Amino acid sequence: MKEPHNHAKVGYSMIVVAASLTAVALLALAIGEDVLFSDNMQRDNTLHFNECKANNFEDESCKKYLDRINNKISGVYVDIEE
Repeated sequence: MKEPHNHAKVGYSMIVVAASLTAVALLALAIGEDVLFSDNMQRDNTLHFNECKANNFEDESCKKYLDRINNKISGVYVDIEE
């Protein structure tokens, strides 16, 4: 019976796994001190959206929300003047 020679594939897979673990470690070092990094991002974006909603999405920075409103899923209906 022939022995399958797939050692190269296994070696390449181990290199990919090591590289991905290194990338995760570098990311953890970059944002390690701020444990609420993603939570703070979400809160800032929610605050911005609520401010835009209060201003009827008229500000220039609020234009990015126009394709996500005025539908049944969002529940936000605004008369848009263009």
